[in-house]
Amino acid sequence: MKSLLRTLLCLPLFAAVAACQATQVDVHDPVMAKEGNTYYLFSTGPGITFYSSPDMRNWKPEGKVFAAGPDWARKAAPTFNGHVWAPDIYFHAGKYYLYYSVSGFGKNTSGIGVTTNTTLDPRSPNYRWQDQGMVLQSVPGRDQWNAIDSHVIDDADGTPWMSFGSFWSGLKLVKLDATRTRLAEPQVWHAIARRAPSKMSKAGEADAGPGEIEAPFIFKKGDYYYLFASWGLCCKGPANTYHVVVGRSKSLTGPYLDKDGKDMQGGGGSLVLAGDKDWNGVGHNSAYSFDGKDFLVLHAYETADKYLQKLKVLPMAWDKDLWPMVDQQDLNRYQSVRLPGVK
Repeated sequence: MKSLLRTLLCLPLFAAVAACQATQVDVHDPVMAKEGNTYYLFSTGPGITFYSSPDMRNWKPEGKVFAAGPDWARKAAPTFNGHVWAPDIYFHAGKYYLYYSVSGFGKNTSGIGVTTNTTLDPRSPNYRWQDQGMVLQSVPGRDQWNAIDSHVIDDADGTPWMSFGSFWSGLKLVKLDATRTRLAEPQVWHAIARRAPSKMSKAGEADAGPGEIEAPFIFKKGDYYYLFASWGLCCKGPANTYHVVVGRSKSLTGPYLDKDGKDMQGGGGSLVLAGDKDWNGVGHNSAYSFDGKDFLVLHAYETADKYLQKLKVLPMAWDKDLWPMVDQQDLNRYQSVRLPGVK
């Protein structure tokens, strides 16, 4: 009864929930999709953890996408230990595509793969993930980019493009073929954002360097494509500096300019949301329109809980110049509730 009462107290989507003491959802790199009346949340974790919810606040664990890691993972990342990074969920022609990354931490031994399903509902008789293998791989000594943090979006002509990358020489955009599981041929690439140049060591291994940029997510609104990215350091406890920036372009391939007209490929990026005393780092966002409302979805590190990462789903508004805005106070207003479910 106490558990039920706690859940009922936490139901209003963006009401203050200081009285709620239920366990919050702790995720890294959250992405979301809606099928029917249910929202599904996917996160970095062993096998890709995922949750379901009727309201974007009360989340039931649904288990893992992969019972074991993908077969090809150690080809791209010899140190792969089953921890699958940075999923992205995309829907096209009756099929869900779940892109994901494997990597050695701090190295560009990495790759992006994709698995497909006709439904996200694990109780459906048609529910079955079918791995399509590796889409893209980075090779130390050859590539000064990192094949992680993918996001897929179609352009105005319906052509799919994948943005990806972190640190090194920055964020990239590459065209996919019609299957959405392989690169288009001939290959078409664009550099879309960077912080600082990387360096190549004498051994031929790329150094991540100080270019703290990752997690591209492109969101179409009106005439513009908005490129969100995360700057700073995650996963560092009290030293977290993670924050979200944005630029925009009327072309999916860029250039993406910030509010001051500075190209993100030249270090530009306008602040969307930064950490504060309660949440000392925020980032790796995704962005969505559900039922006519826009949302920014991300993780934030809670100071009072030893900097544990928590889910945040924040309303996103637009200023008079059509730049995205979120309310810093919504970091405290939104509190997820982790319901009993699959362990």
